Amino acid sequence: MDYLVERGWHRMNHLTKPQIRELNLQLLEEKLDLEKHFDLNDHYGLSESFIENTGELSMYDNHPGDIATEIYERGKDIALNEHAEFHLTQVNEALEHMEKGDYGLCVLCGQEIPFERLQAIPTTLYCKQHVPDPHISYRRPVEEEVLSPPFGRASLHEQEGQVEFDGEDAWQIVATWGTSNTPALAANPNVDDYKDMYVEADEHEGFVEKYENFVATDLYGQEVTIVRSKTYRDYMKNGEGDPLLEPDRESEEL
Repeated sequence: MDYLVERGWHRMNHLTKPQIRELNLQLLEEKLDLEKHFDLNDHYGLSESFIENTGELSMYDNHPGDIATEIYERGKDIALNEHAEFHLTQVNEALEHMEKGDYGLCVLCGQEIPFERLQAIPTTLYCKQHVPDPHISYRRPVEEEVLSPPFGRASLHEQEGQVEFDGEDAWQIVATWGTSNTPALAANPNVDDYKDMYVEADEHEGFVEKYENFVATDLYGQEVTIVRSKTYRDYMKNGEGDPLLEPDRESEEL
């Protein structure tokens, strides 16, 4: 029995056997070329980590501009690799439809796909009227997981009952080490120090309420004492909270 008949290709009435052989050969060549490309360049170099490619143990201490070229090339490699993987998937799907004997028929409406269209795009499974929207990638770098709350661009301070460490707190800590901004470009004309450049630079660190900066306990949470710091004196001077928080013996002695 003829090989094409065995494969069920006799059901594709509008495509001749020479046309089927031509398209089949074209698909097999594309498949071989893609698989060889993956093997030779290790999936566009993605088999090695970014650390191995750059020689950097960590990127947290670098300004993004210092590795801008590497980041751009890495993103390009990811996009090229994904595009090639998607193309290989399309090739395999087209070959599977050849095996089933319905290659050349639109998978949505069943209409015959013209041979000229198949010559131009042998992987297509749709007629011109039912071509789906372009493929949209939802694959994202795993590093982007840290951009979701409570980190990344998240600020939970405005939400009632939310006092945990969030993205704004993380940025404040990093910004104290220096940013690319300068006091000359600050929106606040009174800023004259780099330490005042980051968001809420005047916010007290390490505590939520002011009194938590000067109220202390022992190791077991007992024996409450008051540390007479500048924050404590400002707190008492401004009349915040309970004015009888603790007698100021030093003031009494004076």
